[in-house]
Amino acid sequence: MAEVVLFHHLLGLTDGVLEFADGLRAGGHTVHTPDLFGGELPASLEEGSALAERLAPELRERDWSVYDGMVYAGISWGVMTAQRLAQTRPGARGALLYEACLPVSGEWAIGPWPEGLPVQVHGMDRDPFFAGEGDVDAARELPGELYLYDGDQHLFLDASLPSYDGLATGLVLSRSRAFIDSL
Repeated sequence: MAEVVLFHHLLGLTDGVLEFADGLRAGGHTVHTPDLFGGELPASLEEGSALAERLAPELRERDWSVYDGMVYAGISWGVMTAQRLAQTRPGARGALLYEACLPVSGEWAIGPWPEGLPVQVHGMDRDPFFAGEGDVDAARELPGELYLYDGDQHLFLDASLPSYDGLATGLVLSRSRAFIDSL
C-alpha cells in the first residue's frame, strides 16, 4: 500500500476534505492530511486567499522532507503544494491533482514534468476556475490521465460544501484508488 499526502483547498482542512481522505484510505492506503492553516477555516475563497498569502513565506520555508517518497495530492489551492513537491522532491511516487493544475511550460511553470512520474488530474469541464482559467490546458500538457466530469462546480469533492457532487466524487475516488494501487 502507498502513502499519500493530501493538501487542502483555500477553505482549510474541512470535514469534507477529511471525508475525501477517508475515501482514499478505503483502498487500504495511508493518507496524511496536514493542516496548512493551523485550524483556521476561512468563510470564503477570498478570506482563504488572504490567509494563504499571509502564510506563504512560512510555507515556502517549511521542511517538507517528512513527506518524501509519497504520492502528492492536492485539492484546488492544495495542488500548488502537491504539484511543486511532486516535481521537485526526490522519490515522488505520483501526483493526484484535483480541480487545479499548474503549467509545466511557459513563464509560470515550475519546470518540466519529471520523466516517468505518474499523474492523474480531475476536474469539472465547466468549472470557472479549472476550465475557465487555463488549468485544464495545463493538465493536457502532462504525460498522464486527465478526467473531466460534467459540471460547473469548483470544490465538488468536499462533502461539507454546497458545491459537492457525490456522483462525480465517487468516480474520482474509484479512479484515484486504482491509480494509487498501480504504483
